[in-house]
This record gives sequence, structure tokens and C-alpha cells, in this order.
Amino acid sequence: MKFLEGIRLALRALTTNKLRSALTMLGIIIGVGAVITLMSVGEGVQDYITQQFEAIGTNIFFVIPGSFEQELRRPAYLTLRDAEALKDPLEAPDVLRVAPLVQGTTLVTTPGRDRRVEVSGVTPDYAPVRAWSTTAGQFISAADEQARGRVAVLGATTASYFFQDNPNPVGEVIRIEGAPFRVIGVLEEKGGGGGFRNEDDVVLIPLSTALSRIFPRRTPQGEARLSFIYVQAVSEERMNAAIEEVSQILRQRHRIAPGQPDDFSVISQSDLIGTFQQITGVLTVFLGAIAGISLLVGGIGIMNIMLVSVTERTREIGLRKAVGARQRDILWQFLTEAVMLSTFGGGLGIAVGAGGAAAISYILRDDGFQAVTTIAAIALATLFSAAVGLFFGIYPAQRAAKLNPIDALRYE
Repeated sequence: MKFLEGIRLALRALTTNKLRSALTMLGIIIGVGAVITLMSVGEGVQDYITQQFEAIGTNIFFVIPGSFEQELRRPAYLTLRDAEALKDPLEAPDVLRVAPLVQGTTLVTTPGRDRRVEVSGVTPDYAPVRAWSTTAGQFISAADEQARGRVAVLGATTASYFFQDNPNPVGEVIRIEGAPFRVIGVLEEKGGGGGFRNEDDVVLIPLSTALSRIFPRRTPQGEARLSFIYVQAVSEERMNAAIEEVSQILRQRHRIAPGQPDDFSVISQSDLIGTFQQITGVLTVFLGAIAGISLLVGGIGIMNIMLVSVTERTREIGLRKAVGARQRDILWQFLTEAVMLSTFGGGLGIAVGAGGAAAISYILRDDGFQAVTTIAAIALATLFSAAVGLFFGIYPAQRAAKLNPIDALRYE
């Protein structure tokens, strides 16, 4: 049987029972649509995570107290003196800037409004390290830091919450744990939320003020404790060298003997991005596999309908064999019908999946999330749906091809 003739006969058979064919394709449509949607969302999550971490700044790594790998026998701290030591250009020539930080969630109030907000004590280097600028007013200055000034820079979300009717709250006063602070600036909007830390819902105050008034945390030796330290390397190529220099300085300051574990952890942006992308990649595959179960259900539906079709068309098969149709011609016809059912369903499923991904992107547009429908996902769904039709269509096609023409002609 010629290829085009087989397709023509398959189309005629499918259009004869339009409703049955449509219902048979429904399982494939749902399965492919679910796979495309979930894979698109998975790709979008990976891109979103990458964007969120890249927004932290360039050539950045973090130093935090404690160890992720080993249990320590003594408390671990990072101090203000540790941060000062990292700024030494002789000991750490590959370190460009150091931005120590102390933070916590505290009560912030204005007349008529109050809410617990993340308050961070930072130095002037925090702005260039985080590539952050103000849309109104100015950032914390060296003079503010030295004078332990009661000044504050608000995130965009925080400013809009506490000063709804004032787009430029510079000069206004907020109270942090009851202490008055004058607003000197509003940060540019960074975006965030949707399950991640909202970078715009913050209050920044001078580090010296935070350590003396809001977060008077001390080590047993009386040194000011930090939450963590941002470190910016001179370039991406010198990141590993900067990390090694920072590690050596802190090991010396903390008197860690050779062979003993560090009482601090150094985490780079690439480490964070890689870890989260690995997790989301596994989740994407897992969710895609779950969605693929509906494809198997759709394939079973195709097999069921094709078996019914073989039974209904037994006399037709016998007549075609009687006039010279070969076994492989019958096999090809029924296999073509099964593959066409799954392929048409797969095509509609791709459209449904792309629409679902677009709908999710629209719902989460305020968080900056965008689902990504890739060519690879479309190709995979198309090939898989065709393979489902081929696999589940083989048995009914073989059963039709092996019918005895005499018995088929006698079939009532």
C-alpha cells in the first residue's frame, strides 16, 4: 500500500466516527498539555531563580557563621573585626569590597500603621556590592555610619506601605522598636516574593546604629556579632582566589589549626544557583513523569478504541484481503490510524500546554515570573505522543492483519 493511500484511508476511518476519535484523543491532549505546562514552568523557575541570585550583585560570595558539612564543638561567630580584616589589600588582594551585615525582623511603626519588617544594619559599601541605587534621597553615608545616625533607607514595598499617600517620604520619621529614625532614601525596586525573600520589603540603617541600638549582639569576648558578610571579588575570574584568601584570613583569626574544620561557610552565587537549579531540575522531571502517566492512560484508550474498530470492521478487512490486500497493508492502515490519533492529539496538547504556561506567567507577572516553553519540550512531547500511538497501536493492527479472510467475510 502506498504511503499517501494509507493516510487517506486512515483519515476517512477517523472522520467517520468524529466524536469517538475526539474523545480518544482527549487523553493524549491532556497528557501532552500537562507535560508541556509543567516543563515550561520548571524551566521558568530555573530562570527565575538565576535572575534572583544574579540580582544580588556581580562577583559576590557570602561568608556565614557555622558549617554546613560538619558539626562544630564550639559556637561559631562572625564579628565586625573579621569584616575589617578582610578589607586588607595585602592579605586579600582579590577582594574588591566587603559589606558586613546584621539583620533581624523588628517592629516598625508610623502614625496609624505598624508591621514587623526585616531591618538590616549595613555600611556604605552595601550599595555598590549589591548594585543597588536609590530612586529618592540618598544611601547611608560614611558620616552616618561614624555618627551612629538614626537614619533609614526604605525598600520600595516598605515605603509604599508606611507612606501610601507620599511617593517621596524622604524626611519622614519611622520608629524601629520605638526609636525614631529619619528616612533619607528609598531604594529602587528589585522585585521578589512568590515564595522567595522580598528584596523590596526592607529597612536599611547604619551598621553601627544597628549594633548599638537595635541588635546589640555580642560574642562571649564582647565583640559585635554579624549575621553574615558580603564579599565582592575584583572579577569573576578571581572569585576562587578571593574565596581562598578570605578563608585563610578567617582561619587565622579564629585560630583554627590545620586539619580542623572551618567554623564558617563560604557560599558563592554559582553554588547557590547550581544547587537550586539541580533541585528544580529534578522536580521538573518528576512532575513531568507524573503528567506522563496521563499519556499512558491516553495510549490505553487508543488501544481500546482500535480493538473496537478492528471488531467493527472485520468484514471490511476480510473483503480487502479477498481482493488482494496483503497482511502488511492491513497492518499499516491500522497502525497509521493509531499514530494519527496520538499525533493530532499531541499537536492539540502542545497548544493547550503553551496556553497553560502563558496563563501561569500572566498570573505570576507581578513577581517577574515567566514560564519558558522550549523547542526541546515540544519535540519531546511530539515524539512521545507519536511513540504512544505506535506502541499501543501495534497489537490492534497485528490482530487486524492476522484475521483469516474467510472467517472475516463470514463475521456478522
